[in-house]
Amino acid sequence: MAMQDQTSAVQPPARLHTMPVQPTARFTDWQAVCVIFGLWRRQGVRLVAGALLALAALACGLALMQVSGLRLAGCVLGEVVVTTALLRWVGVGRVTLRYAERLFAHDAMFRALADLRVWFFQSLAHGAAAGLGFRRAGDMLSRLVSDIGALDGLYLRIVVPLVCAGLTFPALLVIVGRQSLVLGVAVGVLFACSSFLVPWLIARSGQKAADQAAHLLAHLRISVLDLVGGLREIRAFGAEGRMLARVQAADAALLQGQMAVARRAAFANALAFLFGQSAVFMVLLAIGGILLPRIGALEGVSILFLTVAAFESAVTLTRAGLQAGIMGVSARRVVEMAVQPAAANTQVMHENAPADTSIRLNNVRFRWAEDRPWVLKGLTLDIPAGARVAILGPSGIGKSSLAALLLRAASPQEGHIYLGGEDIATIRPDAVRSKMAWLSQATHLFDDTIRANLLLGRPDASEDDLWKALDQAAVSDVVRALPEGLDTWVGEGGIRLSGGQGRRIALARTLLAPAPILILDEPATGLDAQTEQEFLRTLNTVSEGRTVILIAHRLTGVEKLDRIWRLSEGVAKAAAA
Repeated sequence: MAMQDQTSAVQPPARLHTMPVQPTARFTDWQAVCVIFGLWRRQGVRLVAGALLALAALACGLALMQVSGLRLAGCVLGEVVVTTALLRWVGVGRVTLRYAERLFAHDAMFRALADLRVWFFQSLAHGAAAGLGFRRAGDMLSRLVSDIGALDGLYLRIVVPLVCAGLTFPALLVIVGRQSLVLGVAVGVLFACSSFLVPWLIARSGQKAADQAAHLLAHLRISVLDLVGGLREIRAFGAEGRMLARVQAADAALLQGQMAVARRAAFANALAFLFGQSAVFMVLLAIGGILLPRIGALEGVSILFLTVAAFESAVTLTRAGLQAGIMGVSARRVVEMAVQPAAANTQVMHENAPADTSIRLNNVRFRWAEDRPWVLKGLTLDIPAGARVAILGPSGIGKSSLAALLLRAASPQEGHIYLGGEDIATIRPDAVRSKMAWLSQATHLFDDTIRANLLLGRPDASEDDLWKALDQAAVSDVVRALPEGLDTWVGEGGIRLSGGQGRRIALARTLLAPAPILILDEPATGLDAQTEQEFLRTLNTVSEGRTVILIAHRLTGVEKLDRIWRLSEGVAKAAAA
């Protein structure tokens, strides 16, 4: 279930929504990966140490294979080769270093991922979370689980193998080239193709498929969460078949995308195997003196073992080439979610919002993406400080888009929004939101106490503040009647409370924020007619002295309003109050 916090003064949080969100920032895959690496600087010493241990283990592994080949050939040919002590020390060293590398490198990666998750959540809490209330829960879940989880391979499956290949390549050139320059160059070229060229080509060609697979996975999660989250409504309207078909279609599309990725992986592995076998064949030709300068049998077998070991280590890079596209997409999706874009203009960013809380929208045009239709087409509104206004219209007309623009969860493509006469694009986002409290149509209560749920609105609130907010929301008597009062657990989503009680506690949480502007986005959704009217009467009382912007499909007749607008075709039209 998505998270909702109805207090935008903290940050408006996530809820399931049907429209896409405007990206917080645009990055290329490489730029996003650079951001991720920058976040891992704190673990830089551990990551470098892990790579060095991997290099040492690789060196021991290559030496072990070469010396083993030399000793085996010596035994067969009856030549004396003194390698017993060397084999013992190299073998023990490889096992020890390999274990230390796995232990140290994986520990460093776990720490780096922990830092990434902390940064991600901090970024959401301090700015980017303003847009979460307008995101789809399945897409958010996919970024949190799949995309961050995929980034553990960035270091372990790409960086470390690439560093190891960088050591193996010159080692092959030098060791093989000392016996035969032609053979050394040939084996080196084949190794470079297998370790560098093939992964690069696969990464480039598979980038689009990786991007599509990530979006298909997110779409599947969205479909499943829509099905589970709206199961009661779906059953009530007999839409089980349609929703199940939607999930099955998303699953089939994801499977098809994964099959395309798997075919690319099989092709890459086959190509890398072909290069490796070609290198082995060339070494055998050199031992036999066919087409290539002859090398000694003893040295030839040693080089053969070395070549086999080197190309086996290159296989991991071939797979990494395919994963690089997936990890690049994952890095971009994570960074775009958490990083706020730079201001669209070069005006000075004010530290604080002005004291005046009048709002003006001047010829605002907005759409969520370039390939989507315009939602607002030149919207102009004036909302004086302390006014109580309603903005009406059917679903999809742009009401929630307007809330997103006011909360700076999105920015208009054209036009300006002014707060107290100052363009909100020049005011820090957190300063804008400190002036606004947001009560959404999805009032989520966490599986915790009433006290903990209220403190989300203002963590430093005293107990007297909590009771005052509950009194204002007309729910204090209910809470006092509970056996544990403020320390009563409400259950997941407030399941232990009635819909009206849960909505009033969410209202109390909103009222704890001293914001002078109250944005009410379908605040009575899901309540029966009588409870809805009682709830709106409570709002009329507790919102006195604040600017109230009520976003709704319709009015019940109990609202106290100064002005009413109806949104139609992207513009606001005045209606009778």
